[in-house]
Amino acid sequence: MWLKKVRQLDVESNSGFVTRVLILSLPSAFIFIMLVVLNLLEPYWALLSYALTVIFNTIFLMPGSSELQQVKNYINRLASDSVGDDCPEFSEQEAKDIAAAVNSMHKFWLYKTDALEAQTISDTAVLDSLPDPILMIDRSGNILGANLASRQLIDSKITDKNVEDVFGSNNFINAVNKVLKKESAAESLVFYAQGNLNKKMYAHIKQLPWFSKGRTVAVISLYDLSKAMTVEKMQSDFVANASHELRTPLSVISGFIETLQTSAKHDEDARETFLKIMADQAEYMSQLIENLLSLSRIELSQDKVPNEKTDVCKIVKEVTDALSVKAAARNMDIDVNIEDKIPTIIADSQQVKQLVQNLADNAVKYGVSPSRITIDIKQVAQIPPSKTFNVAKGKAVAISVNNKGPKISPEDLKRLTERFYRMQAHKDLNIKGTGLGLSIAKQIIMRHKGNLTVSSTGYNGTTFTVYLPIKL
Repeated sequence: MWLKKVRQLDVESNSGFVTRVLILSLPSAFIFIMLVVLNLLEPYWALLSYALTVIFNTIFLMPGSSELQQVKNYINRLASDSVGDDCPEFSEQEAKDIAAAVNSMHKFWLYKTDALEAQTISDTAVLDSLPDPILMIDRSGNILGANLASRQLIDSKITDKNVEDVFGSNNFINAVNKVLKKESAAESLVFYAQGNLNKKMYAHIKQLPWFSKGRTVAVISLYDLSKAMTVEKMQSDFVANASHELRTPLSVISGFIETLQTSAKHDEDARETFLKIMADQAEYMSQLIENLLSLSRIELSQDKVPNEKTDVCKIVKEVTDALSVKAAARNMDIDVNIEDKIPTIIADSQQVKQLVQNLADNAVKYGVSPSRITIDIKQVAQIPPSKTFNVAKGKAVAISVNNKGPKISPEDLKRLTERFYRMQAHKDLNIKGTGLGLSIAKQIIMRHKGNLTVSSTGYNGTTFTVYLPIKL
């Protein structure tokens, strides 16, 4: 019965309220017992007095206990995030002060938590936006964090792995250990990452300052040297090939000049023959230099978005008209088939003309005689994807150039757009060429976010198809 009344007064049964009331009333009980023993007070008056004392203590302690109970419940609700900013109403000033202090502290830590979460998200976004891989490691070399570039390069689940297991390079591990053991503040090295990476990389391991917080003690920044080495090799090969291609005709011209100045000085027939060969070699050098300059200009303009309205049909007709004499000399006809309503495209008109010129000229040069060259122009719904570069979305104009001739092997098809690459069959037939025409075509297509496909069969010849987007 007593517990039921206590619950109605908003005091929990396990709060110890009854015990506190009884303990507070205990001295009075001893006094009343002594008075009864000494016959100074009747027992029933003693019981009545003790009951009144208990009731008084209950009434006296009830508000404070109830307020403390409410404060405790409010703090528990705050801890479980089941209450908002509202604070219960208290009658006791001490309870009001305690609740206000707790509520203020709760708001402060909520603000700190939100600020910390926002800062963490911001820091993660900054790290993920960096192009180079960055790893954060603890004192044991375990990876605690990795930015997006690291996850893409190494493994999406790289965290919690040890650097020793990821890279498998003794030189790299030794450099990391020197930093972790504080034998060095920073280490830089070039190493070969084994395993799944299989790349040559540059690493910079930096110890964090002493005042940094958390488990992270060092940061590793990585740079993939494979691409740089590939570019460097391409540049070196390009210079070597260009030098070789120019040296050959120069040697021929120098040799004939020396001959004309000495043994063939008065030989009219030899002079006529030598001068013709020298003119051919000079023309070849001029064409080679022009192609090299053209390739350089195209590469310099790669980042500039074309903005001209270009009529592809008009360009194709101009190119075929210019090549008609050369084609006729080889007993070849050029047929142009244009689909209805071909739209204009946004492109660099001069470069598109050079692109069509290179493909059509190759068709005449390398096609069998007599034969027919076919150029088809049509609109397509989308550009086929490329494995090496991005292509534009949406509709495009496709220009197909087909000539008749032997089937090109798959090995040669893969290398057709390499700089200075020429098929051995063409060299054996002594067909002149610089090996730069399709390289130039590829650079133009990449600038326009288009694509180039090549198919070659024994019965239908070889078809080069260029896709140029209508809008960039």
